[in-house]
Amino acid sequence: MTSNNRSGENKQIKNTPVSDTPESDIQKSISQSLSCTREELEKIFSHSHDIVMQPSRYGAAYQYEALSVHCSTIVEEKEVLFLRSAFLDIVAQESEVFHTIEPENIVHFFESRGVTSNRVSIVEALTDAVKQMMSGHVVIFFDMWNKALSFNAFSVESRAVNEPITEPVVRGPHDSTTEDLTKNIGLLRTRLRNHLFKIEMFSTGGDCQTTAAFGYLEGAVNPETLKEFKKRLEATKDVEILDTSFIEELIEDSTYSPFPQYRYTERPDTGIAAVLDGKIIVMVSGSPSIMICPGLFAEFFATSEDYYYRTVEATLLRQLRIIAFFMALTLPSIYIAMSTFHSELIPTVLLMAVLETREGIPFPALVEALLMEFFFELLREAGIRLPRPVGSAVSIVGALVIGQAAIQAKIASPIMIIIVALTGIASFSMPQYSLGVALRVLRFPLMILSGTLGGFGLMMGLLFIHLHLTSLRSLGQPYLATFAPLRIRELRDVWIRAPLKTLLRSPRNKHMHKQRKS
Repeated sequence: MTSNNRSGENKQIKNTPVSDTPESDIQKSISQSLSCTREELEKIFSHSHDIVMQPSRYGAAYQYEALSVHCSTIVEEKEVLFLRSAFLDIVAQESEVFHTIEPENIVHFFESRGVTSNRVSIVEALTDAVKQMMSGHVVIFFDMWNKALSFNAFSVESRAVNEPITEPVVRGPHDSTTEDLTKNIGLLRTRLRNHLFKIEMFSTGGDCQTTAAFGYLEGAVNPETLKEFKKRLEATKDVEILDTSFIEELIEDSTYSPFPQYRYTERPDTGIAAVLDGKIIVMVSGSPSIMICPGLFAEFFATSEDYYYRTVEATLLRQLRIIAFFMALTLPSIYIAMSTFHSELIPTVLLMAVLETREGIPFPALVEALLMEFFFELLREAGIRLPRPVGSAVSIVGALVIGQAAIQAKIASPIMIIIVALTGIASFSMPQYSLGVALRVLRFPLMILSGTLGGFGLMMGLLFIHLHLTSLRSLGQPYLATFAPLRIRELRDVWIRAPLKTLLRSPRNKHMHKQRKS
């Protein structure tokens, strides 16, 4: 066996002026004529300079041809010569030396005995062969055989496992998921070594052909929820999927709701804790985010770090987040309503101080608050979009300069700057960034209602939000579950974090106790 590198036949696809070939026009079966197959591949991969065709010859007089095709940008270079590996099996079974191998030996061996490596598969259709090449496989075609061998040689540099960026922790594991789906599943498997932990893979449709996966713990997940999830997932298999958030929007119950209906995490321990609770986790190749569904309102205030602290500390931190939620939602609205319509509710000394700071301000409290919130949102967005070394400096300096300048220019009062700053800090306290975004969206309508109708308008806005939450569902489950419908046993992990000796005997682990007894 030899590969004709001497004559320079290991080359890239010619840049022939052939029109694009859609997948539906690709011939379905592999031709027994290698030259016909090569012509078809050159049409399919025209103008693709990273597709490499490597012809080889074998036999007594090197009269038989084989063709290896791979995408050089996603295949490890040292793995491209798989023809010799394929022939090693044939030599051991059919022949004694390479040069006596003939096409009849190849067809007989691989169709009767198959292949010995789990990295190798036999491809029968040209469309499947093209998909394998685009997935990092080396596909070998033989003359006088209407099938091909596909070797998995995928190799692309990926980000190493390091600390989570969006969920920094003080106590607990410091590893995070990456953009490598296989590596992420491995991180989960090392934490939950149970055969009941099921991982199902699927490929999305469209041009991307993205690989995705979802996992659940059999016996812990609600069968009706799992059935509903799989039903909705079918609608995503013909759509371009680039990130986990694409699946979220395609399967969520209410597209226009400001509240997130699924949670996200980059921490494997959080993903496993959710699986133990009977949740379904979704991962997409190329995305480091794990989507947890269904997502209930009460779960957005909990973090994995709560379970690494002692009960008193974890309970205090959780209640602090709940207070921060109401502050971020209503603090500017309360100030606007009280200073504009209900000044009699403010203590006299405090009222005099507020009036003194507002002296000379040309705008009413509503306009003043809207201006300052708008400036704050601009600074926050600029801090996110700018490069990291510059972003934090711009946010801090911008807030100080604009705040001080606004006070000196009599555009805003000091009390308003304090209100806006406290509101922003409270929104940063939300464990889930998507919940903080929801608060930013809802804050402005509440401010307008408070500035026009006072306390009555604020109560109307809160009532509408509550009605929306009670009607909202996540994967068919009530969004306010634990509160409505009331689940008393689960309240021990909402407002407070009960001791672990109580939580670990929760219903989520009943199936494990049954297995141990059996």
